[in-house]
Order: sequence, then structure tokens, then C-alpha cells
Amino acid sequence: MIRKKLLRALVLSVFTCFLSKAQKITLKAADVVPSQVTVKEAKYKNKNALVLDIKGEVTNEKTLALLKNIDFHNGTIEATISGQPNSTASETARGFVGIAFRVAKDISKMEVFYLRPTNGRADDQVRRNHSTQYISWPGYPWEKLRKETPEKYEAYVDMVPGEWTKVKVEVKGETAKLYVNGASQPTLIVNDLKQGGNLRGGIGLWIGPGTLGHFTDLKITKED
Repeated sequence: MIRKKLLRALVLSVFTCFLSKAQKITLKAADVVPSQVTVKEAKYKNKNALVLDIKGEVTNEKTLALLKNIDFHNGTIEATISGQPNSTASETARGFVGIAFRVAKDISKMEVFYLRPTNGRADDQVRRNHSTQYISWPGYPWEKLRKETPEKYEAYVDMVPGEWTKVKVEVKGETAKLYVNGASQPTLIVNDLKQGGNLRGGIGLWIGPGTLGHFTDLKITKED
């Protein structure tokens, strides 16, 4: 009986490790499907990166490069990212850059954590408070969330536009947490993901209007 229990425990441990195995992804332009963004590969600040840009008008938050052949539900997503206003940006551009997760194949649904790098060291404290953001598509753009539940889906973190910033997104059920620059505590916690806890889908590299974004060091760990 004891030997059987030990064997079962060993099998469960191996199975769990298999499910939680981290997958490091070398980002290539050919491995993503762009939506309202341009994509290219380039060297940026000593790292090989995927470069996303938005020039001109966009119609919604579906501004991302969706990774091919990724199915994600629960787990962690880690990446090194950089965002800054691009050459055609308006005064309201903040260098919006982040990670979309549980993205539907047709991009009809998704959850997103993103940064506003130019807010990180702004002299205006209100702008600082809006340094990180959660949004959900469809139905929950930042304007709606800020108006109806001010401060709940935004938080401050120190960062600099155009510089590499490490991010980690932890997802489990209806909860997602955003960690920035290796912090042991999350910068932003969402306990009520708007598309529900059962949604699963792809992972996208996300930028907002007027943004030049860079992405590298992507690692995905699935836990389901």
C-alpha cells in the first residue's frame, strides 16, 4: 500500500511538472498574426526584439500581434517589453505596451495588462496613478473602467519610456496579477476577469495608439 501511494505521488509530481513546463519563445515576425499593427524584427538595446508600431487611426483595442499555435488558460507569462510614443503620436500618447492573454482566435475576446511608461515619472500624481492598466475586450475599455470603478483597475509603478521593463502575468481562474521588474508583490491585481474564468485562448503582444513597442524574452508556463 505504501509503495503504491509513493508511486502515485511520483506519477502526479511528474505529470504536474510536465503540465507546468516553461516554454521559452524566440519572437519572430513570421510567428505572429498582426491586427492593426506593423511587425518587424530588429536589435534594440542589445536584445533581439520584435518591434510593433501603430501609425494612424485605430478602431478598437484589437491592436496586437497574436502568437500562432498558443493555447493558454492558467499559468504565467513573462516578457521583457519597452514602450514609447512613436513619431506620429499625439500629446495624449503614453507609450502603451503590454500583454494580451486568453485571446480568442478571431480576437473577439481577450484580457490585457498594459503599461503607460511616460506616466511612471510624471510630475502629475494623477498620471502616476495611471501607470498600469487592465482592460478586457469586448465591453471594458479603460474609459469605462475608470469612470465606473475609479482606481480599481489601475496602479502606479516606476518605469521609464523606451527602456526595457520586465513583466510577469499570473493567471488562475478569474484572477490575474501583474508583476513589474521582478517585484515579489504584484503591482496590479484583478479578481474579476471580465470574460470569466473559463476563457482560454492565445497570447498577444499588445500596444496602444501612437506607440512604438519592443518585445523579447517571452516565456510561457502553463498550469492546466
